[in-house]
Amino acid sequence: MKRLRLLTAGESHGPGLVGVLEGMPAGLRVSTAGVNRDLARRQHGYGSGRRMRIERDRVEWTAGIRYSRTLGSPLGFLVENRDWANWTDRMAVEPVPADRRPKPITRARPGHADLAGAIKYDTDDMREVLERASARSTAARAVAGAVARQLLAAVGVRIWSFVDQLGPVRAFSAAGSAVELVPEGWWREDLHAPSPLRCPDPEAEAKMLSIIDAVKDAGDSIGGSFVVVAEGLPMGVGSDAEWDTRLDAALAGAVMAIPAVKGVEIGLGFGVVPRRGSEVHDVVASGGEGWARSTNNAGGIEGGMSNGAPVVVRAAVKPVATLRRSLSSVDLVTGESDRAHIERSDVAILPRAAIVGESMVALILADEVLATFGGDTIGDLRAAVARRRRRSRGPKGA
Repeated sequence: MKRLRLLTAGESHGPGLVGVLEGMPAGLRVSTAGVNRDLARRQHGYGSGRRMRIERDRVEWTAGIRYSRTLGSPLGFLVENRDWANWTDRMAVEPVPADRRPKPITRARPGHADLAGAIKYDTDDMREVLERASARSTAARAVAGAVARQLLAAVGVRIWSFVDQLGPVRAFSAAGSAVELVPEGWWREDLHAPSPLRCPDPEAEAKMLSIIDAVKDAGDSIGGSFVVVAEGLPMGVGSDAEWDTRLDAALAGAVMAIPAVKGVEIGLGFGVVPRRGSEVHDVVASGGEGWARSTNNAGGIEGGMSNGAPVVVRAAVKPVATLRRSLSSVDLVTGESDRAHIERSDVAILPRAAIVGESMVALILADEVLATFGGDTIGDLRAAVARRRRRSRGPKGA
């Protein structure tokens, strides 16, 4: 990232997750309740395992905020792990007697970081890998993303998400983007009273719930996809000047960094493959205030820059790697075939992954907005964005 920098630390069953977010301008009013709301949203969703019933994530600020406003200095924060109380011996910082140490984990789960990490870090206990590789680390990203969301809201940008597919079932049976089929204002309902899977198509969601039940009974897991939408982003955020300044590249990398995400699309994405140019490109017209588009196949980004249309990012999420009926594996120490290790896990993570997707999109967009418009204070930023919006109202004769 260009203006923002996020560092996080913490293990899944350690004392907690900590983070430092550097680069936020001074004067932004931060709603702690809003951050905690996003943390709670990250824990919501049908198909989640027992861990989400243990934790009650809340942020504790340790630096960078006074009287609910940012100071311009780095923000420090902590999210405690309630489950740490049950893991004090297994994840102790100081040495513990040998009779209190748990048996090492030596059978890798296919699809997880276990085996590659054990080789990389030269350990015979995969616990030392899987604790940090766990998706629990995304709680810290959710905090930073919630702050970034509040920065974006201050300049008129709104971010929301939904689950558009689980297994073979897709919302609205849409072959392309389902964004235009989402009921107007659905995001408000989702924010305050989310449905079990955060899917805006009730008929499809009912089918998805049945699939999760069947998958759970089979001791298996299942994946799908989610969509993140950012509305109100000014034109010209990002750059075409160099490969590593493109907005779509930054978004794709950040969303791909979410555990279990295996593919990212911007707009129509892989849907462009069978189509001709005349079927893909969004016709430009001027009408009313701003530039009008009859379609948004580009997903709000052209030439690495925002074009004023909603930014639409879709992510493919693989099934989680821990299966109750585990797959075959090989013991790292003995070399013998055996069943993979079973770690407490979920059947489906899509509703929660989508919230992490919101966080990562918010972080990138906030960083790009700050890089484009600058400003040491939130007032400076608002003024610069307002100037850009005035220049983006369409042809002078319109």
